[in-house]
Amino acid sequence: MIADPQPALPWTPPNSQDIEALPAGRWWDAVRAAPTIGERALQLLGDETGAVIQDKHGPLYWLVSVGTATSRHLRQVRVLTELTDESTYLGVPPASWTKGPRTHWRVPLSADHCLTDAWCLWEALAEADRAEYGRRPEGRQLCYHCKLPTDEPIPVDVEDTGSDVGKVTYACPTHATGYPRSGRRPRTLTSAATDQHKGRAR
Repeated sequence: MIADPQPALPWTPPNSQDIEALPAGRWWDAVRAAPTIGERALQLLGDETGAVIQDKHGPLYWLVSVGTATSRHLRQVRVLTELTDESTYLGVPPASWTKGPRTHWRVPLSADHCLTDAWCLWEALAEADRAEYGRRPEGRQLCYHCKLPTDEPIPVDVEDTGSDVGKVTYACPTHATGYPRSGRRPRTLTSAATDQHKGRAR
């Protein structure tokens, strides 16, 4: 009896010794998420995730079918696809690179883990966005650092005012990690609400 052949991958990374810049929109589109959002989304997806690339700076990249990922304006999430007037590239490591800290396959590429269902991915990313940053405020907010309005307001601090809703300080994605904290642990809207509920402050 002849065993069934292993299912073929719809796409395989280049057989090379280094990262190769490959165009999005040819074999797949890619969805990039900042580390905090990406890590939470990866946990939420569980076995439903496909292969995931993590670059050396921390962001995670899921590969999805071409044309299935449309921007839903989630904070610190980007879609990489072919554009009309320019090409977009993703650095893809060899399949054997499965350990950090260099760019590697966080979830290795295999017949069972290749492309991720875009709808499942967006659901996980949206839930991660809500859990990490709280409800998105109405309208644009000013970044504490550059004083410019941002469509992706990241809550970087919540001032205790004694009321249910404290004064929130926002930052654009570029300056969110640089908020001065004087040694304090970063606070999000979610953590601030939890502290208030438990009757303690950080």
